[in-house]
Amino acid sequence: MSIAKTFLGLLEAGPRHGYDLKRTYDERFGHDRPLAYGQVYATLSRLLRNGLVEVDGIEPGGGPERKRYAITDAGVADVGLWLGQPERPEPYLQSTLYAKVVLALLTDRPASDVLDVQRAAHLQLMRELTRRKAAGDLADQLVCDHALFHLEADLRWLELTAARLDQLRAEVVA
Repeated sequence: MSIAKTFLGLLEAGPRHGYDLKRTYDERFGHDRPLAYGQVYATLSRLLRNGLVEVDGIEPGGGPERKRYAITDAGVADVGLWLGQPERPEPYLQSTLYAKVVLALLTDRPASDVLDVQRAAHLQLMRELTRRKAAGDLADQLVCDHALFHLEADLRWLELTAARLDQLRAEVVA
């Protein structure tokens, strides 16, 4: 996800301080990966340099001065273009997991063990996401559903690959 574009979208609602952007970002989008403050201010610095935001005010504080940032017309146009563009679907044609299965076969290790370990990890994460979904608000439920649907697709691939291991071994080792 583009942090810069997300900040621009958040700033369309009105000017904010960097720590407000961080807090809102972390609440809405960063459950699993909260932003570091350095990342927030480096992103704001780039947006400022590129003319997508401007300093709307400076307030004295207990420590350093606090800058309030506002989106510019160029920033509004930029985030509008970004929102109108589809994200590139990620087909994962050469996944790390596929490589591990093939390497296990090539090195005469049990590829089924690789698949079993991965299946267990997927199921554990699915249980955690299901608990989080049950306790979450609508936004959290939608985020969890997205992840769960991807994990379900991965599980289908794991099962299909397990069923075809002998055939894959014959093609890879030949």
